[in-house]
Amino acid sequence: MTQAVPTRLAGDKRQDRGANRTSEAARRAARSIYTVGLFVPLSSAAAVWGPSCQACAELAVDEINRAGGLRGREINLITVDAGAQPEQVADVAEQLLDCDALDAVVGMHISNVRAALAPRIGGRIPYVYTPLYEGGEHRPGVYAIGETPEDQLRPALTWMAMQRGARRWALIGNDYVWPRASHALARRFISDFDGEVAWEVYLPLGTEDFEPCLERLAEMGADAVLVSLVGQDAIAFNRAFGEREMHRRLLRLSMAMDENTLLGIGAQNTINLFAASGYFTSLETEANHAFIERYRGRFGMRAPVPGAHGQSIYEGFAFLNAAQNAERGRPVRIPGVRGSVYLDNGRKGIPIYLAEADGVNFRVLPKSLGLPPCAGRAN
Repeated sequence: MTQAVPTRLAGDKRQDRGANRTSEAARRAARSIYTVGLFVPLSSAAAVWGPSCQACAELAVDEINRAGGLRGREINLITVDAGAQPEQVADVAEQLLDCDALDAVVGMHISNVRAALAPRIGGRIPYVYTPLYEGGEHRPGVYAIGETPEDQLRPALTWMAMQRGARRWALIGNDYVWPRASHALARRFISDFDGEVAWEVYLPLGTEDFEPCLERLAEMGADAVLVSLVGQDAIAFNRAFGEREMHRRLLRLSMAMDENTLLGIGAQNTINLFAASGYFTSLETEANHAFIERYRGRFGMRAPVPGAHGQSIYEGFAFLNAAQNAERGRPVRIPGVRGSVYLDNGRKGIPIYLAEADGVNFRVLPKSLGLPPCAGRAN
């Protein structure tokens, strides 16, 4: 069963935040229903990812419930729009908690929303944060299971330098924590192979006019641009980039690009566009073929492409289920599509792939970029 919650709840009746948390946890454990807040963007720049996230969550919940539920408890979903302003999203989460309405949160949203949510809910209930992110999340009760720049960005930049000669870079991102923190690390990674950053710029979420940026890019003589823009912003930038035929001179690399974003950009605008990720819909693995078959069997051929962001939500529910039975301090093997291993927020085993856009699909390049050392320690 799924229900949606508006980004503003009526009757903000808050209990004392220091009230009996032990009793609160005991009441939750005694219930036959396990209610998960699904926090995904349904509005704003990141909304292009929302439909696939909702579908992947429903598939995951259906499968867990058919297998007997989470420790025998049926999972129920409450969907919250995490595309609203961060403090507004956090207010809704806190109100739901104060009403004793949630047992856990699984979220795929941008990092500034996580920064607002984590202090409000971390430690009270499990908060599984599923997408790639900038790293460094250590707050109690927050489980960040996605890729970090060390896992994903470093090997991608190195490959682009060694295989495509991309040594002089421009960095363009939205103005919030993930692009800024990732680009700070990118500068270090680029210097490791004697490259240089020629230009760096940050734009507000919701930017529509990228002409001034494209003018600057056309003048500076860079080899490639690292695009750390979110959803609709990435679509607008790459459309304008393609219309100017800037792919003839500049390579593009993104860490947050999925197939739904490619569809928005349009096949004619994706030439020489690369992405690094732990998941692509086109992965030729048995686990992925089985996942895609189940997904299409549940939602049909016209459903949103699962993509990296949707798949991360599927994996978030798999993690939530597997972690219930894992020994404290031991690795959690996530029975999802990728075969990921989680030890803590900084130590994970996630296979990382590089792909080149081929129209509105990704062609995964033959070799994985690597498997972080945690995977070897998890046996």
